[in-house]
Amino acid sequence: MSTTDNQTIQPVKKGSFLQENNKSLLFIAAAIVLLILVYLWYQGVYLKGRAEEASSKMFKAEQLVGVDSLSSRAVKGELGVNGYPGLEQIAKEYDNTKSANLANLYLGGIYLRKGEYKQAIDALSKYSATGSPVADPLALGLLGDAYSELKDFKQAATYYKKAADKASKFTSPMFLKKLGLVNENLNDFSGAVDAYTKIKSQYPESAEAQLIDAYIARAQGKVK
Repeated sequence: MSTTDNQTIQPVKKGSFLQENNKSLLFIAAAIVLLILVYLWYQGVYLKGRAEEASSKMFKAEQLVGVDSLSSRAVKGELGVNGYPGLEQIAKEYDNTKSANLANLYLGGIYLRKGEYKQAIDALSKYSATGSPVADPLALGLLGDAYSELKDFKQAATYYKKAADKASKFTSPMFLKKLGLVNENLNDFSGAVDAYTKIKSQYPESAEAQLIDAYIARAQGKVK
C-alpha cells in the first residue's frame, strides 16, 4: 500500500471556500471604492486645479493672438521671471483642459496662416468638439483649408462638408463654396453642382450666393 493510501484525506471544512471567497470579494470591493475615490479626486480636484491654472496662463497668449495672429510670442511664450507659456506649451502640458483644447484651435489657425500646413493639421486634429456653433465648424473648415493647400482635395472635401453641416447660416455658405471648388478639383462636377445649388437655394441672401449662378453653370457644363 502506498504512502498516499495510508494518508487520510481531510474533508474540506464546511464554509471554508465561501470564507476565502468573501475575503477576495472584500478586497475587490475595497479596490473598486478606492478607484472611485481616486477618479472623483482626479475629476474634482486635480483636473479642476489644472484647468484653472491653464486658464490663468492662457490669458497673455490670447491677448497676443488678438494683437497679431502671427506673433511667435503667442506660440512660443516668453521665458524669465515675468514670462508666460505660449500656446504650444499650454496645449502640451495642460491636455484634457478647455484651455489646451482652445490652444490647439488657435495654433491650427496660426500655423495655417504661416504656411505650416502639416503642423496646422496636427494641432487641429487634437481639437475636441465642444458643441460650439462657432469653434467646432471653424476647426473643421481650417482642416479643410490645410488639406486644400496640400492638394489633398479628397480630405479637404470631407472636412468642408462636415463644417458646412455644423455651421450657422452665416458661415455655411462659405464652406459650401469651398466644397464645390475642391469637388471641381476632384472632377466631381455633380458634387460641385450640389454644393453650389445649396448656396443658391438655402442661403440666397449670403454674399456667396450673389455670383453662384456662374459657378453652377461652369460645373454643370462639365458634368458627363
